[in-house]
Amino acid sequence: MRPPPTPLRFGYGTNGFTHHRLTDVLTVLADLGYDGVALTLDHNHLDPYAEDLPRRVTALARQLGRHGLDITVETGAPYFLDPWGKHLPTLMSDGSERRIDLLRRALRIAADLGSPTVHLCSGPAPKGLDEQDAWKRLAAGIEAVLESAEKYGVALAFEPEPYMFVDTVERCLQLARLVDGHALFGITLDVGHAHCVEERPVLDCVRRAASLVRNVQIEDMRRGVHQHLEFGAGSKASATPYFSALSSTASMPAASRFQASCSSSPFGAGPLHRWTVGEPRSAAMRRARRRRSIPPGVPPGRLRRPGVRRSIRIPGRSSERGALRAAGPGWMRSLSPSVRHGGSVGVRGRR
Repeated sequence: MRPPPTPLRFGYGTNGFTHHRLTDVLTVLADLGYDGVALTLDHNHLDPYAEDLPRRVTALARQLGRHGLDITVETGAPYFLDPWGKHLPTLMSDGSERRIDLLRRALRIAADLGSPTVHLCSGPAPKGLDEQDAWKRLAAGIEAVLESAEKYGVALAFEPEPYMFVDTVERCLQLARLVDGHALFGITLDVGHAHCVEERPVLDCVRRAASLVRNVQIEDMRRGVHQHLEFGAGSKASATPYFSALSSTASMPAASRFQASCSSSPFGAGPLHRWTVGEPRSAAMRRARRRRSIPPGVPPGRLRRPGVRRSIRIPGRSSERGALRAAGPGWMRSLSPSVRHGGSVGVRGRR
C-alpha cells in the first residue's frame, strides 16, 4: 500500500548555499519562512562517509527540530564519488557498488532525520553499453537499493535529468515497470527539466507522473538549455497551471517535501526566494512587484504571518531589503495537495 497524502510543504535545496555552513543554511531558511530543506549529501554540508557521522546526524536532527524544519535527502552532488566524473559511478557502471553504498547510507540518514524520501538520478550510461543492458543494470541497482528502502521505510524519489540515461517522465515510468511497480519507488518531477527536454507539454508530464510523484521541483528553464532560472526568465510560464494540475490530480500519492531550485543567487547556486500561494497584500510587496522582483502567476491564497517578526540581514540594495523585511518572515503556506511543489517569488538583490 502507498502512504496517504500529506500536506503541501515548501523547502529549498542546500545546492543554493554552497558557501554556507549547514547551521547557517537552516537559520536563513527558517527566517525566510520555509517549511523545510532539501539536503544534498556532500563534502560540505553533511558527508555520509564522515567518521563522526552519527554525531553530526544527531546534531542536525536537533537543529531541524529547533527551527521547525522538515527535511528531504538528496544524492546528486557532482564529483562526490569520483573527482574525474561528475556523476560517476552510476548504477550502470562497472563500479556500481559505490553508488549503491552511497544510496544505502542516504536511506539510513533519511530514516534518522525523518525524511520520507531519498532523491536520486540515473547519471549517464557507460559508453559502448547496449541500451537494454543499461536498463537491466539500472533496474538491478534500484532493486538492490529498494531492499534497504524497505528496511528503513524510506521511499526512493527518482528524477529524470536532462541528458542523462533517464531523462524523461516516460523513461522513468519504464524504470518503474522494470522494478515491478515497487511501492517505495517514486518520481521527483522537475517542471523546468520537463520544459527543457520533454516532447510532451509540461502539464501532460505532470499528469502522467502524478501517480508516482513524491517530490516536485519548480523553476523556469529555456527549451534545450539545462540552466535553472526564476519564473519569467525562461519559458515565461506562470506557476499557476502546475499548482492547479498537481492539486486536482486525485491519483497523487503522498509526497515528501518541496524544493525551490533556481539559479543566480547572491549566495551561490540558487536565489533566495520568498514563496507564497497568496498574492502580496502589503504596500511594500506591491512596490516589490512593480520593480519586477516578484514574477506574476502566483495562485490566490492567504498570508500566513503578516508583519515583521524578526529582523534578518539580507544581501541587496536597501530598498529591496526593506521590502523583504516589511513582508514578514512567513507569508507562504496555505495549499495542501499531496506533493512537493511551489512557485518561485521573492525579493532579492546583490551587494
